[in-house]
Amino acid sequence: MRSDDDAAARGTGRRGGAILRAVLGEPLLHFVVLGAGIFALFAVLDDAPPPAAADRLEVTTADAARLAATFEATWGRPPAADELAALVDRHVSEEVLVREARALGLDRDDAAVRQRLAQKMRFVLESVAEHEPSDADLRAHLAENPDRFLRPPLIAFEQVRLDDAGDADAALSRLREGAAPETLGARSLLPAAMPPSPPEVVDRTFGPDFFARLAALPPGEWQGPVQSAYGVHAVRIVVSTPGGLPPLDEIREAVARDWRAALREQMAQARIEALKARYEVILPDLDAAAANR
Repeated sequence: MRSDDDAAARGTGRRGGAILRAVLGEPLLHFVVLGAGIFALFAVLDDAPPPAAADRLEVTTADAARLAATFEATWGRPPAADELAALVDRHVSEEVLVREARALGLDRDDAAVRQRLAQKMRFVLESVAEHEPSDADLRAHLAENPDRFLRPPLIAFEQVRLDDAGDADAALSRLREGAAPETLGARSLLPAAMPPSPPEVVDRTFGPDFFARLAALPPGEWQGPVQSAYGVHAVRIVVSTPGGLPPLDEIREAVARDWRAALREQMAQARIEALKARYEVILPDLDAAAANR
């Protein structure tokens, strides 16, 4: 029995060896092994960096709180859970689009984007601590910028448009005796009375130089005739206030606001000049640029 088993084993071994030799002689196997070797060698010798990981985009609790606060300020109530989730999803979508746009360089040649960025940067530079001006600061600022605080002359008046200048004496007599203005004169779409108004308002309503003619009249009594672009008028000056520069005590708050704005602008400009010093600025030939227009 043992000899039979040995013979069977030898037969099986010979068949296995024949199969192995057939497999090793197969061209397809040679191709697979060669290819695997080439890929293994390439992996060892390749010095290219590994693929970059996806950009990290984290929405923090503070971000979500800010979105919720903006929603509440707009709608007068806090957002529901699904509304807050939608806000966060919209924020993520916006951030993805912004990053991809920047990666494509879409922000580089867009005038609107450049202006918005410059405005925001200027706002940052102007965001300085508020300073309290002294009286000396305010007086100096007022003296340097009087035109910003001049008050225009004002006139308030009543008027009756007359049919012609020949009616003026009779109309004025009746008005001075107490006749109601609406019972006299010609029909007109012009206002019967004007509140205290500056020259540009009066002249826009009645025509050029009408304010100057009224300014020459004394207040309180009916006067005329006064010529306008629409005819002649009987006029009573109710109030006439000369223009000019008011005393500081009357306009202190306005002068202080203007002083602070000027200070912010000066500080921002100084910071911009300091930032410019960090760059080598190369300017074009402006004459040549103008000639090439």
